Amino acid sequence: MSLNRSLIAPTTHPSLEQALRDKLKRRSETTGELGELEPLAIRLGLIQNTLKPGFRAPQLAMFAADHGLAVDGVGAPGRLSTAKLVHNLLTSQLPVSVFARIQGLELSVVDCGVAEAVSPHARLLARKIAHGTRNARVTSAMSLDQAHAAIRAGMEIGDALPGNVVACAGIGVGSDESSALVLSRLTGANVRDLVTSGPAMREEDLAHLQMVLHGAQGRHKDVTDPVEVLAAFGGFEVAVMVGVMLVAGSKRHLIIADGMAACAALMVASRIAPAVTDYCIYCRSHSHQGLDVALSLFHTTALLELGMESIDGTGATLAWPLVRSAAALLTEVAEGEDPGPTHPAGMAEPSSKL
Repeated sequence: MSLNRSLIAPTTHPSLEQALRDKLKRRSETTGELGELEPLAIRLGLIQNTLKPGFRAPQLAMFAADHGLAVDGVGAPGRLSTAKLVHNLLTSQLPVSVFARIQGLELSVVDCGVAEAVSPHARLLARKIAHGTRNARVTSAMSLDQAHAAIRAGMEIGDALPGNVVACAGIGVGSDESSALVLSRLTGANVRDLVTSGPAMREEDLAHLQMVLHGAQGRHKDVTDPVEVLAAFGGFEVAVMVGVMLVAGSKRHLIIADGMAACAALMVASRIAPAVTDYCIYCRSHSHQGLDVALSLFHTTALLELGMESIDGTGATLAWPLVRSAAALLTEVAEGEDPGPTHPAGMAEPSSKL
């Protein structure tokens, strides 16, 4: 798929949307309204272009990479190394791994650019572009060739993943800060707002972080093209996610974005193919204040607000039953003895393969 030509169609379909609303209204007349599940159900029907959305082989893809900004003291002190996080993910030593298993999500971890060597594992996809990015405060985090290679790697992963839904999350020391730089440059949002974790954040830590990030912004002050912005500031995990999201959107697959890195990837992808955001719903795994700002850039909120401070991807695993329940409103709740049509009258079957 060319980065210059969008193969992603908007989900807008007035007649289908009305049919979905009518179907839910018939449900609510006997069962009562179900609040936010109903617009979510409509969204799912529009994504899959059907009155009966369904899911198969749902995937949770965790994208891991290290960031050159970490040498400037960026990243939470005492945090596990990215390689150790990957190991813990693959050996079910983190809640997200266990939640994914019990919710029926197939977990894969993609080594996009972990600085250390990562031991082979059946659920590890080795797509290392380099051993971490360079320091964006000093030079471009990656070359344009590396950025394009990472996006292509993501497109290959997206094409190979089974199923019709993929939850995306990024991990890595410096990932949130790198993602904040990408979001700030592409949207004009204040980078301070994106990296402020909350009232408990120490003022001296925020001041140091701002100094480093403002230095990176100044180094690349004239960069505006989305892929060039990605190369200047971003991480390999963000770049690979961009490719996965572009392919998922082109296949009319559901994208679940969890965390700052996923938001940065989606923002880059939306600059390449604007309609990709039609296929996305949003989750969160921690209460980071900057993530509120990131989500607001898409004019949305997360499905769940649980006040967690966990690895990105955890929120997606916990929200997944809500997504399945929303689809079940349209597919599993019987309408008398009539199973009902899959498409509104006069509407052709979708040509894309779900």
